[in-house]
Amino acid sequence: MSRHVLRLGAALGLLAVAGCGDTARLSVAAGTGPDPTLPPPTSSLIPTVGIADAEPWPDGRQPTPAPGLAVNAFASGFEHPRWLHVLPNGDVLVAESNAPPKAGTNGFVGRIRRHFMKKAGSAGPSADRISLVRDTDGDGVADVRSALLDGLASPFGMALVDGQLYVANSASLVRFPYAEGDTAITAPADTVAHFPAGTYNQHWTRSLLASPDGKTLWVGVGSASNVGEHGLDEEVGRAAIWAIDVATGDTSLYATGLRNPVGLAVEPTTGALWTAVNERDELGSDLVPDYMTAVREGAFYGWPWSYFGDHVDTRVEPRRPDLVGQAVVPDYALGPHTASLGLAWVEAGQVAPEAGMVVGQHGSWNRRPKSGYKVVFVPFADGEPAGPPRDVLTGFLSADEDEAYGRPVGVVVAADGSLLVADDVGDVIWRVSRAE
Repeated sequence: MSRHVLRLGAALGLLAVAGCGDTARLSVAAGTGPDPTLPPPTSSLIPTVGIADAEPWPDGRQPTPAPGLAVNAFASGFEHPRWLHVLPNGDVLVAESNAPPKAGTNGFVGRIRRHFMKKAGSAGPSADRISLVRDTDGDGVADVRSALLDGLASPFGMALVDGQLYVANSASLVRFPYAEGDTAITAPADTVAHFPAGTYNQHWTRSLLASPDGKTLWVGVGSASNVGEHGLDEEVGRAAIWAIDVATGDTSLYATGLRNPVGLAVEPTTGALWTAVNERDELGSDLVPDYMTAVREGAFYGWPWSYFGDHVDTRVEPRRPDLVGQAVVPDYALGPHTASLGLAWVEAGQVAPEAGMVVGQHGSWNRRPKSGYKVVFVPFADGEPAGPPRDVLTGFLSADEDEAYGRPVGVVVAADGSLLVADDVGDVIWRVSRAE
């Protein structure tokens, strides 16, 4: 009887949590751009929770493309497809992955987060697989599919350098020999580096990008927690972009203070590395905006002591005014709690008349009303953002916003110039092209 009472109490507690928290006073647009509005923080014992239930795409329904664009299912039937990589021959790699067991479930808030992530379709077992899909006839729909690699450990980022396919598992960077056209790799993994991944591992994804000269691998390693609440010893080597020397395997911290840097892309005009970063939670529905920024080597971006420069987070002890004084202000806010994950450079004419960055926004859990749940485009000029975001792909939410038919994550440009979007709730890879 006591067990049933405890379960009932826990269920009632979670229902109560769902109704608590604050409501945004500002629009998402106010928290977007090079100079976002940053109101005073708000806090409560129980965080704001507003997350859409994961539901299958209704028959005949798909995301809505912006005017002038078209969308179709490039491939479907995956198990939580999170990240994409296009090989030189046009083959597309799909990381089917989820969090390692028990990642980020410690404590009351962790259990709340895990419960609602399950509702959102993000708490199942990890397939630990990289699948390969190929469009042999050029009709925009993949007609070949195979398991390129199995038995990985929450894989995410992928990169091909000098005949070696690098895969960023949650706790390690591994590589495999690859020959063009391979549809399966059976060679054992060669471990290149290890990443911190302790018992609390809230941000488990490890994005991966090779530098244009192929000499360096950049890896996004997110924080273990929201704002260091499990102790800063857990955060050593985290909330950072790593640089790994391809020739030697030596590792260094390229930039730090980036709470959860996921998307990585190079802006070709300047050659600068850019990243999309998930900022902190539980400061209210209007704080803190996620952002994208050019990454300065050796720079510190504030986490956990501050955000957007010198805005101090008073929850973090001990205080570090010396580091707050060094914190670099990010270049471009992407709206509070949008969960901006995917990042890809697109040339003029691919999804918009201008060139710029496409961002996959997975969608909020800590904001009311919801934000994100779409793919947006930010135009660039002279190496910098040059205007407000424009919708590329919407319609992932039901009309009442209570259900999510899909949630966009990784974005990548295919060999034919179309945009591919990984939908880890709909288990689909969507293809966005010019409408003709």
